[in-house]
Amino acid sequence: MGILEKIAEIEREISRTQKNKATEYHLGLLKAKLAKYRAQLLEPSKSAGAKGEGFDVMKSGDARVALIGFPSVGKSTFLSLMTSTASEAASYEFTTLTCIPGVIEYKGANIQLLDLPGIIEGAAQGKGRGRQVIAVARTADVVIMMLDATKGDVQRTLLEKELESVGIRLNRLKPNIYFKPKKGGGISYNSTVPLTHCSEKLVQLILHEYKIFNAEVLFREDSTPDEFIDVIVGNRVYMPCLYVYNKVDQISIEEMDRLAHQSHSVVISCGMKLNLDYLLEQLWEYLSLICLYTKKRGERPDFSDPIIMRRGASVEHVCHRIHRTLASQFKYALVWGTSTKYSPQRVGLTHIMEHEDVIQIVKK
Repeated sequence: MGILEKIAEIEREISRTQKNKATEYHLGLLKAKLAKYRAQLLEPSKSAGAKGEGFDVMKSGDARVALIGFPSVGKSTFLSLMTSTASEAASYEFTTLTCIPGVIEYKGANIQLLDLPGIIEGAAQGKGRGRQVIAVARTADVVIMMLDATKGDVQRTLLEKELESVGIRLNRLKPNIYFKPKKGGGISYNSTVPLTHCSEKLVQLILHEYKIFNAEVLFREDSTPDEFIDVIVGNRVYMPCLYVYNKVDQISIEEMDRLAHQSHSVVISCGMKLNLDYLLEQLWEYLSLICLYTKKRGERPDFSDPIIMRRGASVEHVCHRIHRTLASQFKYALVWGTSTKYSPQRVGLTHIMEHEDVIQIVKK
């Protein structure tokens, strides 16, 4: 029996098994086996040839956004509208066969947008060019999932399932579980909160499935067996995702209103160029980018060339961005903006910057 058949068999057994107290250990073990087989499926075989034209795209700009979706939902039209890159668009499926990069210029930032070939159902198992598409998606900072508004929520559910099965977790935080394998001493199990999903016995069974017999486990939140398996496997990617419903000009106002009020969703029309500005604003928020401006002593701030950083960046990060030796010569910085109590405020390397702050660095 091949890996695909084993996965299908386990999935059937999970759907057959009624969820109750008596079957939770059985279900936990099945999920552990399922995760193990899926990981084997994703490992590229040694004999696999080249990845294919256009898939090794060099990371550039201040952030990377992967544009994924089923064929003919408007990804190429969206890329052509948002960037200066022309991606072939047509009314037939699979117009795009390689990964096409473009750059969105917004608020002084260069955001790399990758138009990936259309995903089909079963992409996680390697159908179409799904495996390569998903590998590129894992390197992105944000995923834009382009959906056809006329198809309702069907595409969203299918794509979430495909990405979930290859270890991409959308709009979720990493489980707060401490896990460390050891060389001896058995399994040490503790929790700081009451657990309703994972018992000590279930944790041990799951660990034994992965041939781990000595480890420290500490639950800091009420996590599910799936989340615990994610922590053991360790190669999961947690990333923000914007669900973008295109072609809203072809549906009713009521349906558009319903889609727009779903969490993490934006409705647009590439054909009529509707709501693209709001999508860019949301993308900026999801990327957690901020603009910072520099100032030389006795001169006005340079608003023409901002430094783009991630939210939570400190003065030390800014120094490293300007020049790698600047932090070692740093004396203090003067900062104007919302991160200070008064302007200018004299700050050290640990001061956290905020959007549109102005900084003047004084060297020793």
